[in-house]
Amino acid sequence: MAKGRKKVQARKPASRKPASRKVNARRAVKAKTRAKKQTKHHFTVSHLNEADFDQGLRTYAKYRDLGIAPATGGMVQAHVIRMLPPYRAEEVATPHLHDVEFQMIYVLKGWYKTEFEGEGVHTFHAGSCWLQPPRIKHSVLGYSDDCELLEIVLPAEFKTVTLA
Repeated sequence: MAKGRKKVQARKPASRKPASRKVNARRAVKAKTRAKKQTKHHFTVSHLNEADFDQGLRTYAKYRDLGIAPATGGMVQAHVIRMLPPYRAEEVATPHLHDVEFQMIYVLKGWYKTEFEGEGVHTFHAGSCWLQPPRIKHSVLGYSDDCELLEIVLPAEFKTVTLA
């Protein structure tokens, strides 16, 4: 052997034990989750049509579904919310939460005032955007007569829990 060189020994391959049932179950869940996340999305278009605004989750608002839920296999819901005037605290200001994984709201027109547990009161104006963490308790404290919001939620189907 030449001076200064070290002899390298070949490593023995590690012996492989068969995976336990628990490990296999975890792998199956991960594979299923990956497959679910890779749901093929379909092209969709939604043009403004006033007739598309209808009653939805709340009695004090009209909703325009943008067709995203069927295009994403139920992964995402997107809609425009048009708040109905006038704001009535007795009808609107009920504390509640949404059982979602993701919820983003963007103010298209007017203003919207809400209170979030642990975050305080915020007033959002046209061009404002916020992300509501999953299951954050909140109450609507007011909105302008012309208020319109874009809301994007995952998953498309979710529960709203009233806390009053």
